[in-house]
Amino acid sequence: VQLVESGGGLVQAGGSLRLSCAASGFTFDNYNIGWFRQAPGKEREGISCISRRSGRTYYGDSVKGRFTISSDNAKNTVYLQMNSLKPEDTAVYYCAALIGALYGSSWSDPFKFEYDYWGQGTQVTVSS
Repeated sequence: VQLVESGGGLVQAGGSLRLSCAASGFTFDNYNIGWFRQAPGKEREGISCISRRSGRTYYGDSVKGRFTISSDNAKNTVYLQMNSLKPEDTAVYYCAALIGALYGSSWSDPFKFEYDYWGQGTQVTVSS
């Protein structure tokens, strides 16, 4: 299994970027893709998650209303559309795969689980 992120870059505050997470090597569709970010000196933060099978989504409070996660299953790619970017969104963004289904209350915090596969990360820098 391999996850490859792309789409990071430098953008001014208020601007937009779309990150992509291309997945390969999966022989089943029962997994979830989460987006995480880590800024220098800060802990890693889970920001959004989508079920590959059901399409159910989750957003952390820091990105809710600004970011949108989506999946193109035909391309095995998950996207993170980031709008209204702020300098505090500056971080390395990672996608990760969690094998298996999330049920019920698990969706209240899909990042409490140990994700099975990780991408290499892509840098997002938002200038003020």
